Amino acid sequence: MRDWRWLLLLLALLLAWLQYRFWFGPGNSGEVMMLEAQVANQERDNDGLRQRNDALAAEVKDLKEGQSAIEERARSELGMIKPGEKFYRVVEDAPVLPAQPAPVTAQAGDHPADVP
Repeated sequence: MRDWRWLLLLLALLLAWLQYRFWFGPGNSGEVMMLEAQVANQERDNDGLRQRNDALAAEVKDLKEGQSAIEERARSELGMIKPGEKFYRVVEDAPVLPAQPAPVTAQAGDHPADVP
C-alpha cells in the first residue's frame, strides 16, 4: 500500500512540474500564441508582397512583349504623340482672389498723430 502512495505522489509532482512548464516555462502557451499571431501577420504581409510582385511581373512581361504598354507610357508620362495626330492642351484659369486692403489697427496709447 505504501508503494502506491509514493507512486501517486511522484505522479502528482510530475503533473505539477509539467503544468508549471506549460504555463510559465520556456515556450509556454503565451509565447506560442504570440508567435502564432506573428506568423499570421507575416503571412498576410507576404500575400500582399506576392500580389505586388505578380503585378510587377505582369507589367514587365507586357513591356517586353507588347507595344501598347510602351505607347501608353510614352503618351502618359512623356507626353509623346504619334505623327499626324493633333494635340490639344486645355488650361483652366486659376481662380483669382479679390485683393483685400491691409487692416488698420489703432491701439490705445498710440501717438495721436498716427491715428486717423
